Amino acid sequence: MANGGKKKLTQKLKKTLPVKGPQAPTLYELMQWYCLNTNTHGCRRIVVSKGRLRRWIWIALTLMAVALIFWQCSLLLMSYYSVSTSITVTYKKLDFPAVTICNMNPYRYSVMKDYLAKLDTQTTQALKDIYGYDATSSRQRRDTDAAERQSDVSELLKKIPLYKMERVSKNQVNAEELASGRRSRMNSRMIDRGSERESIDNMVGYKLCDSKNTTDCTVFTFSSGVNAIQEWYRLHYINILAEIPMETKIAMGYSAEELLVNCFFNGQPCDSRNFTLFHHSLYGNCYTFNNGQELLVSSMGGIEYGLKVILHIDEHEYNPYLVTGAGAKILVHDQNEYPFIEDSGTEMETALETSIGMQLTISSKLNDPYSDCTMDGTDVPIENLYGKEYNLQVCLHSCFQKHMVEICGCAHYEHPLPSGANYCNYVEYPSWIYCYFKLNQQFVEDKLGCQSTCRESCNSKEWVLTRSVAKWPSVKSKDWVLRVLSWELGNRIDEPLNENDLAYLDIFYHDLNMRSISENPANSIVTLLSNFGGQLGLWMSCSMVCVLEIVEIFFVDSFWVVLRQRWQKFMRTWRAQKEDQLGPDSSIPVPTMMGHHNPVCRGDEDPPTFNSALNLPQAMNVPRTPPPRYNTLRIQAVFHEQDTEFSDVIERL
Repeated sequence: MANGGKKKLTQKLKKTLPVKGPQAPTLYELMQWYCLNTNTHGCRRIVVSKGRLRRWIWIALTLMAVALIFWQCSLLLMSYYSVSTSITVTYKKLDFPAVTICNMNPYRYSVMKDYLAKLDTQTTQALKDIYGYDATSSRQRRDTDAAERQSDVSELLKKIPLYKMERVSKNQVNAEELASGRRSRMNSRMIDRGSERESIDNMVGYKLCDSKNTTDCTVFTFSSGVNAIQEWYRLHYINILAEIPMETKIAMGYSAEELLVNCFFNGQPCDSRNFTLFHHSLYGNCYTFNNGQELLVSSMGGIEYGLKVILHIDEHEYNPYLVTGAGAKILVHDQNEYPFIEDSGTEMETALETSIGMQLTISSKLNDPYSDCTMDGTDVPIENLYGKEYNLQVCLHSCFQKHMVEICGCAHYEHPLPSGANYCNYVEYPSWIYCYFKLNQQFVEDKLGCQSTCRESCNSKEWVLTRSVAKWPSVKSKDWVLRVLSWELGNRIDEPLNENDLAYLDIFYHDLNMRSISENPANSIVTLLSNFGGQLGLWMSCSMVCVLEIVEIFFVDSFWVVLRQRWQKFMRTWRAQKEDQLGPDSSIPVPTMMGHHNPVCRGDEDPPTFNSALNLPQAMNVPRTPPPRYNTLRIQAVFHEQDTEFSDVIERL
């Protein structure tokens, strides 16, 4: 049989029958078969090219094309997670937002002064000692004798000592404690809030120490005495409020009838029943308009279709040390949001008409994997203490309050009270102020992990405000306007109104255009696959089917070829070791002759392969056995003569 016919027969047998043993394809044969049959022209050119130089050139070009495919496909994959922003402007009737209004003075001073008697007396004495200011003649409303409270003057100064400081050198200051008059020298590097300007020689500050470790102290100084006195006053003020019951604080604040003089919405009159009480820790009784279940709708844009409110500020009831400005604070927000009026509120001045035009913008962002925002905050491991819709401010304040309770043992008065905790005060927690300042410093420096844990909300509403003011009431109309409003307030006020007791607010939509800003994926899965296919066709002239073919050949078939070769090698080694261990056994007789002279019948040996079947030896003359007709077993002649009937013969085998 010729070598060409033999090779052809072997290949056809391999394709037709399950081939095992030595005739199974090797890894080299598998790769060669792939390169000859694949549709990627580069791989085919590697095999069929004549000459070593051409072959190496095609190898380099193919590897370069594969590298370019991986590079550009990685860029496509990264761009798949990018977003595009679309802005849509629509015109329709809009729900009017919630409007929270607070008087900048949280409580009426006439009913609050009994709780603040010690603090006010001590503050007055500190101002007199430092600046020579005597407020006795200008504050006739105080009916408590200062001499009777003199024994209490040093009580608050001992808890938070006030100091008057003078700079001696660049690093040294002389400090005089107001309570005891003791003078001491301090290192200016201890100063935490002081100004670094060399021209300031006289400073005011206070000292905070840990009650359990009196050597652990920090001195806080201010370049302005106004800021120092207000900050010192506010710390004691929070302690006092923490011990007053909520019902008492609401009674000491302004009622809706006292705060709201007149109200119009969308051209229709409204009153205090359209406002909901919201008690703020710092601003007392605040009132929210349009916070009910049935939301009010603006039918048109313009000042005539918005909210018009006249507020009674009642400036003569202001606390002189707590609030230095007069007016109101307002905040426009969604009905489900907590009004952080101390952070985002807008101030209104007295004796002015404040007009605020609004423009609504709704933002929608994509969450993971496009951004780190959260849909509703349920996947943020921080408890929402405010009971309102999640946002970043709610999360940050809740996180700080949680650490405040864990580290300092009590809750800060400015934030909601967690379950099972108490607000901080001097009696139960004497070191809470120092602990609070240290914790707040860690919070600002992001050592508590709140900024990294809290995430922005994916959906938000924002009202962009445009503010303008005008003098109100005018000189010509002042007399009759004040007279009418005084009559309308009736017995709610003790003396006639003046222009500094009132503030006029107009808040409305500029127009009913709503801007919607939404994020959309820049690439869909269809676009991504199309781009992949384009790169494969550009650099390798193949399709996704070729990619699946590559995966099958290089990762499936190659794995089984290597695994089969390893297994055969292992079995051969194991059999050899087994035969060495057993050795020849002389007790077992060895037969001297076989049952058949045909080499095919070899007992327990492996059956012949197709190559061995093709190379069978010629028959030998055996006595007493007629010679067979060997011409019928000549496979070469059969395949040369009837090559077209080869497949039928194989099926019969």
